Amino acid sequence: MSAFLVPARSGRAARGPVPDVDTATPAVVLKLGDNPFDHGGLGAARSLGRLGVPVYAVDRSAGTPPLASRYVRGRWVWQPNVDDTDQVREGLMRLAERIGRPSVLVPTDDLSAVFLAEEGAGLRPYFLFPDQPPDLPRRVIDKYTLFSLCRDLDVPCVATELVRSVEEAEEFAARVGFPLLVKVRVPWHSPDRGPVRRTTIVCSGPELAAVFTHVSAEDGMLVQEHIPGGAGHDWFFHGYCDGASRCRPAFTGVKERSYPAHAGPTALGRAATNPELVAEVRDLLARLSYRGILDIDIRLDPRDNRYKLLDFNPRLGAQSRVFRDSAGVDVAVAAHLDLTGRPVPPVDQIDGRVFLVENYDVPASFDYWRRGELDPRRWLSSVRDVDELAWFAWDDLRPFGLMCRRVGGRAGRRMLARYGRARQPFAPHQLTAE
Repeated sequence: MSAFLVPARSGRAARGPVPDVDTATPAVVLKLGDNPFDHGGLGAARSLGRLGVPVYAVDRSAGTPPLASRYVRGRWVWQPNVDDTDQVREGLMRLAERIGRPSVLVPTDDLSAVFLAEEGAGLRPYFLFPDQPPDLPRRVIDKYTLFSLCRDLDVPCVATELVRSVEEAEEFAARVGFPLLVKVRVPWHSPDRGPVRRTTIVCSGPELAAVFTHVSAEDGMLVQEHIPGGAGHDWFFHGYCDGASRCRPAFTGVKERSYPAHAGPTALGRAATNPELVAEVRDLLARLSYRGILDIDIRLDPRDNRYKLLDFNPRLGAQSRVFRDSAGVDVAVAAHLDLTGRPVPPVDQIDGRVFLVENYDVPASFDYWRRGELDPRRWLSSVRDVDELAWFAWDDLRPFGLMCRRVGGRAGRRMLARYGRARQPFAPHQLTAE
């Protein structure tokens, strides 16, 4: 296992209300997966680092843009076998020894959240993190067991079925109609037989058959009813639950654009208070005995005017920086306050804050334009009042530059690959995915 710590420049003091954080207790932003564009981890590093908290980041690649942040004091670059829980635990214990004192752990991907819940007991002398019910993160991450859980608790959700053949998928489509969603059941188990998106909107039988040419009967895929959307229908909920499963803060926002359109992560989002949604989610979290950070996607179904749960992520959400309350607290700061024994202020969120993800919003906007849902004037209006960017920050420029370089390199490789395919003899169409 190769790992190292690299010193980084110190940050700049935060503006506005400053929460009373314990700057003697470091934070570790933990990511065990392969996603190189994890702007959620970067947001946590900026939130805590600007308050003077020493921040350390764990990642699989030294070239990951969040590691370039000036608010990351040390980087733990490490490629463990995530199925070897002893190796992961021992590596984190080595990191704790380097840091020299207990640190708050902030999981930023699903693998990290599952590991801490199921295998983290031996790390408690070294790190501070919630005492989560061990089986809960895996149950809510798996989209099929999440559907079963919602059904058992009488929580509104979309019709979902695990299918292992195109014939089973076609039977589901005959019941719910097109379009429908095809999803990977567990995010880190993406198909390796072909380039299939984790979430794909399918509008016809031939498209459904094309997707299932890349799916094995052993793994299967999830098919899900597509709820008709529109402006103000796509919501997200971010929060932090303490040891008694009390959720504070509880933030709600609207997804203005996503990538892919209407079926992917947030490209442009806005903070908007929704008391009804807050009450429903808080009730669910209390019934689950949930503890820690969470990020939930919800869609308002215009057919019955009910909020339907789509996805439940038991970790820091990528767009968490859109949220802040009048005391200057966001989700990462709330976790640090609670885990270090300090109160989380009971104040309201600041509405109207707008968050934009630079590398998602360009292709997302083009997608919405092709659908007739966006034009240049509306696009300019939507980005004019952006408060928070995922990558760019005047006091922390390096992550944005590195992100642009990686996105440009990826685009160049795809262009070359397409050029190479164009010069080859005709072959059956292959789906393209992110």
